Amino acid sequence: MLIFVLFLMMYLVSIGGNMSIVLTIWINRCLHTPMYFFLANLASLEIFYSSTIAPLTLASILSTDRTVVSLAGCGAQMFFFIFLGSADCILLAVMAYDRFVAICHPLRYTLIMSWHLCVQLALGSLVLGFILAMQLTVLIFQLPFCSSKEISLFYCDVLPVMRLACADTHVHEATLFVVSVIVLTIPFLLITLSYVFIVDAILKIRSAEGSAQSLLYLFFPPDRCPPAVWMWKPHLFVSQLQLLS
Repeated sequence: MLIFVLFLMMYLVSIGGNMSIVLTIWINRCLHTPMYFFLANLASLEIFYSSTIAPLTLASILSTDRTVVSLAGCGAQMFFFIFLGSADCILLAVMAYDRFVAICHPLRYTLIMSWHLCVQLALGSLVLGFILAMQLTVLIFQLPFCSSKEISLFYCDVLPVMRLACADTHVHEATLFVVSVIVLTIPFLLITLSYVFIVDAILKIRSAEGSAQSLLYLFFPPDRCPPAVWMWKPHLFVSQLQLLS
């Protein structure tokens, strides 16, 4: 029972925290900027992502019998897990690109990161995640399974499900590797590259006084928002830095 309470509290804190982020950004018009738009999308994905695993996990903790999931239920959970997880990783790379543009190209930030492009990037992460999840899930559940139409798992991860198949899975494992590279390795490399350029831009600051002045604009930007919701605006940071250094 203690484990159940701990998992339930963690799940509720996660849901509550992400919902508060979404509501705060939605209510405060001063937060209607690209960075917070992507943050709200990320928080929304996290709500659904954790909800694909946590409820069944909690039910399995309470149950005294072995948890059994139908093939259809397992396929649905796997699809949403891959879909939301992939979109999550791609969106993190998009957010890193947003920060790269804001700091390395501050004068062109509003021109480059238009609302049209922001919506396209957010939808693109969802579409790409959906395509990858649909292809991988359909490919795996075309396999013949040794057991009946039920699987004794409360969390239908890809590799454990493939091990239950009564057929060769080399092609499926190769497909899983390709999907992993697309949704994990490539976003990680893009995020790393973005922050390498960001750190390089910051290290090129010549004036210590200009850096200090710009840091004030970074944490306390002149904005119509109240102090509780002051925004981090790196494009103001770099603009002031260019003027003061």
